[in-house]
Amino acid sequence: MSAKKPRLSFWQIWNMSFGFMGIQFGFALQNGNASRVLLTFGADVHQLSWFWLVAPITGMIVQPIIGLMSDKTWNRLGRRRPYFLVGAILTSIALVLMPNAPHLASFIAPMFIGGGLLMIMDASINISMEPFRALVADKLPEEQHTLGFSVQTLLIGIGAVVGSWLPYMLGNWFGVSKEAAATGLVADNVTYSFYFGAFVLISTILWTIFTTTEYPPDILEEDSKLEEKPKKFFIPPIMLKLLLVQFFSWFALFSMWVYTTPAVALRFYGTTDPNSTLFGEAGDWVGILFGVYNGVSAIIALSLPVIAKRLSKKLTHAIALSIGGVSLLSFLVFTNPYLLIIPMIGIGIAWGSILAMPYAMLASSIPPKKMGVYMGLFNMSITIPQIVSGVFSGLILKYFFADNPILCIVMAGVSMFLGAISALFIKEK
Repeated sequence: MSAKKPRLSFWQIWNMSFGFMGIQFGFALQNGNASRVLLTFGADVHQLSWFWLVAPITGMIVQPIIGLMSDKTWNRLGRRRPYFLVGAILTSIALVLMPNAPHLASFIAPMFIGGGLLMIMDASINISMEPFRALVADKLPEEQHTLGFSVQTLLIGIGAVVGSWLPYMLGNWFGVSKEAAATGLVADNVTYSFYFGAFVLISTILWTIFTTTEYPPDILEEDSKLEEKPKKFFIPPIMLKLLLVQFFSWFALFSMWVYTTPAVALRFYGTTDPNSTLFGEAGDWVGILFGVYNGVSAIIALSLPVIAKRLSKKLTHAIALSIGGVSLLSFLVFTNPYLLIIPMIGIGIAWGSILAMPYAMLASSIPPKKMGVYMGLFNMSITIPQIVSGVFSGLILKYFFADNPILCIVMAGVSMFLGAISALFIKEK
């Protein structure tokens, strides 16, 4: 990038990405508990992935629009920060309402209200999330891109660990009830976790808004003129290669998020009844497992720039995805649910790389003035594979996997391996 962009200190980068921790806190609560909540409301396990489709569909629609709008925005809050704030407010409201869907159901089934709130939550998260990616590229010189996205990964990991573990901690350490007051209601430990997630999300976003300034449009305009970029819209070749890598990576992640809870409940706790105590224990333990992989991603985040400098970004990413693939396949090996912590370590390595390396490879190849819209469009490489998984994985589970959701986790492992192979064909700038 241009010399006009000064190098920022670690803590300046930390502050500008701190709100991402709150976003991921809410996102982790959703990932760890949405299947459980929807099953409690009466969703069928074969239709579970269809409810989850609202996340990628809203992301595919919202992120490019928000990216384009934020590229053209400039007001008292800046360019990206207005979207942080609006998204945080809307997400916090959805987090408070979602576990209370049965109390809102006078004429519509709670699971459809839950699905609608899931859609609102995802749309709102996307309003905040996409501009955070663009802000790193806006503020940092090219040589700090990998560090910037790695700090985001670190903060994402911290937020996700606490968000994933919170229902377990409230139920097992603080005496909050782990059982619902009646069939079809959400347990108190999950409900209060969503409330706390709303508070954390809005607080961390406000921290970033008040501690971070943005470069005015004329600085970014000047920076764009110094780059040898086409004036017309174009798709960088590296983006095209990354699309295939992203497809296999996010197909795997979506399958893992949707089916880990029913898979663990059936294989290790011997139940498919979402209203049973055992299923609740399985759901709490899955939250712990998800916290483990997010924690690992946070730990390795700051080592990624060092490894990538030695091996290249694409090779670093390929190795990480391979480790994730082996880890997902190993679910078949273990018979004790507590030993699933082992594969979650490997999944955390893959997750850390997925959150940082593709963006680091892409950021230096797109025009600074259009960073928002390009990052928004690149988000389609995340949403499309999730849509494909959401449409077909329930059918695959029913007709090919004999209703055994652990095989959906195995399918995710194979997909992660294919992503690793695809990464090797990328030509870095």
